Amino acid sequence: MHPRYFDRQALTACWREGLLAQAVIAEPGRGYSRHPQLRRFRQADDPRAAIGDYLSAIADEADARGYHFARGKVRVTGAAERLTLNDGQLVYEWAHLRSKLRARSPDVWARWQTLICPDPHPSFVVINGPIADWEKVTPHTATEQPPEQGRAGESENPSR
Repeated sequence: MHPRYFDRQALTACWREGLLAQAVIAEPGRGYSRHPQLRRFRQADDPRAAIGDYLSAIADEADARGYHFARGKVRVTGAAERLTLNDGQLVYEWAHLRSKLRARSPDVWARWQTLICPDPHPSFVVINGPIADWEKVTPHTATEQPPEQGRAGESENPSR
């Protein structure tokens, strides 16, 4: 999902995990090479650019908040395509993040508590579909279904 919804902890964790994913994609024999979420990027025509673009959007959000993430660590950018993300997966990830926000960042949770389905990360375009088959579904968020109504900002910016 779009990093605007993240609290500080989620934003920094996403940056760290994204850098690790970038290293694994660049050097396939590295640890975590079988991590299921890497499939998202490996399906791209240029996986290294896809993860680089993903990281760049995280750094953009950090900049907007006055944080200083080391953009020099992003190795390659410029993927020509946006990756696809099932709406079921987006809703699942949103429910998971909201449960974390409620516990550790109540102010951030309160800001977004009524939002049913967030905008996707700028690297993704949402399509109709279920939770990804690689996802380890936990019971507290598995009951969430894709919304009947549109995503946040959909009417304002259809290119998202």
